[in-house]
Amino acid sequence: MFNHDPIPRPAGPPASSTPARDYLNTRPPGTDAQYAVLPRSLVEAMPLPWQQQMAHLLADFHRTYGHLNWPVYRVVPSRQERLVDLDEEQLAEVGVLVEIDSDGELVYRDRAGKKIPDPEHQTALVSVLDPLPGEYANANQNTPPRGFPQPHAHPQSGPLPVQAPPPSRWRT
Repeated sequence: MFNHDPIPRPAGPPASSTPARDYLNTRPPGTDAQYAVLPRSLVEAMPLPWQQQMAHLLADFHRTYGHLNWPVYRVVPSRQERLVDLDEEQLAEVGVLVEIDSDGELVYRDRAGKKIPDPEHQTALVSVLDPLPGEYANANQNTPPRGFPQPHAHPQSGPLPVQAPPPSRWRT
């Protein structure tokens, strides 16, 4: 028999035609308006199935866009800080000069010499030490990231500790 009821529509909003843009616009860690950065130490610490999928996606990406004239990117861990909280080196890094005016007040100026209004509420992006560990321990596995588990002298209850891999001889 023919069903006279209309075909039900899926609940919720329609699927996006720009899912990558939509996700990156939520500003997850490691993204800004221009770039999405994946720390290599975390990518290499992902579970093996994730790494395999990531390797396939990256290979497709580079096959598609490999013909472009790619620059070498310099990625520097950074964070937003208030101008009034920066030291001399950080101020120099962001191109801000501080001087004392005739009233004894601090005056902040940009590279062009223009006075920066309300420096207490102005922020600048300054470099910081990388807070992510270089050899990130993978919490999803009980063996070292490389090699075989080491035998334990004493029996232990609970999960086995993750051992750090041997230092790479290729690091500079």
